Amino acid sequence: MSEFLQDILEELKPRLEEASFDGSAKLAIEDEGAIVFTSDSAEISDADADVTMSTDADTVRAMFNKELDPTAAFMSGKLAIDGDMGLAMQLAAVLG
Repeated sequence: MSEFLQDILEELKPRLEEASFDGSAKLAIEDEGAIVFTSDSAEISDADADVTMSTDADTVRAMFNKELDPTAAFMSGKLAIDGDMGLAMQLAAVLG
């Protein structure tokens, strides 16, 4: 298991407690793996989700550190979204 994924998973858990969205999302991180989460759980997994957000580790870290807005990451091509775009927009607060 990737140490990077484990660190991101631990950062996601408290953010999910404050989130309000319905559905599931996958954060696929290039060369690391994926985390699938809902509004009340998160786990390292490659299961199907309503929306998949794909990016690299540097972009994830920049979003989590509030150095890069998730919308800006998407608009610049650093974050790809496949699936429910409305759900992806709701998740911006969780990621950034």
